[in-house]
Amino acid sequence: MGQLPFVALSHEAEELKNFSRTVDEIQWLLAVLVLLYQVTQGQDAGGALPIYFGLLIYTGFVAGFRYFNIDRSAAHWKLAIETWVMIVFITWILYHSGRLDSPLVNLYLLTIIISALTLGKLVTLLEVALIAACYLLLGYSANSGPQPWNFNVSDFITRLAPMLLVAYITTMLSADIRGALSRIKLISETDELTGIYNVRAFTTLASRTHTLSVRYRHIYSIVMFDSDSLKEVNDTYGHETGNDLLKLTVACVQKLLRESDVFARYGGDEFVVQLPQTNAEGAFEFAERVRKMIESSPLDSYGREVFTTVSVGIATFPAHGEDLRAVMNRADQALYSSKRRGRNCTSINGDESP
Repeated sequence: MGQLPFVALSHEAEELKNFSRTVDEIQWLLAVLVLLYQVTQGQDAGGALPIYFGLLIYTGFVAGFRYFNIDRSAAHWKLAIETWVMIVFITWILYHSGRLDSPLVNLYLLTIIISALTLGKLVTLLEVALIAACYLLLGYSANSGPQPWNFNVSDFITRLAPMLLVAYITTMLSADIRGALSRIKLISETDELTGIYNVRAFTTLASRTHTLSVRYRHIYSIVMFDSDSLKEVNDTYGHETGNDLLKLTVACVQKLLRESDVFARYGGDEFVVQLPQTNAEGAFEFAERVRKMIESSPLDSYGREVFTTVSVGIATFPAHGEDLRAVMNRADQALYSSKRRGRNCTSINGDESP
């Protein structure tokens, strides 16, 4: 179909960017919650000093990592680092505010939810393991006497069980939601009958190619195909055969596409292809190969051979237009020029050959 992986990556990058923005807000919320706790609890100066020190270091990290980092693009490894730092920060605060008896102990849930939503099961499991280790550290530090730490299995499991449950449920919900969103995006971007891009997806991808072409002074061509006999086939053989004709057209075009080409259904029986870094001569050669393949590939309809042809129109950037819409309009005009010539031919900007 051309550039489907690129669309998937684009959506993933946008989703990751949104998650990153949310994590940024959660990090500041965490700092505010700790500050409010310290102010309202009114600890003595000696006990408050380590907490304020931890707040200073943590807010400095968030500001530096978020706003002064050279590479500001969202990435999974950045989110992982931020959640691990959150765990260390929370552990530091708990260590100086009552340890396992601190009312802030449930702040660990923030990191687990973030990890489960953005980083997947493996990283979330590793973070739960780190939190378990922090529990052991805090439990060890909370006791005194000749045996500074008495390991209580039931207490440990009781404290850790909610974390595991939240991690499991959030991870499963995240997977279900992402699966549903992927299906919705696929439906919104593809033509139901042929499985190729629809106009909406084509416009998005073609606009990006146009922007890059302007920036780097590259050329590209727009090729439009229109079936010459869909109405006659529908009237004679039925709409099922007409649908098979459209699928045959798509199959012939797809055999000749490159990975970078963008192919979409533009209308009822009209298709469009964007050929990056392809001049008029190259687009004409591609179009003629497709046209001849379709002409020589009869459709089998209940034992009867149904022959079909296509008319083709081509326009090239920047020779035939300075923006995507202008180039597509010129390709559409060239397509109807082919129709006027008697169909089953290729025209470039109104001419029969380059």
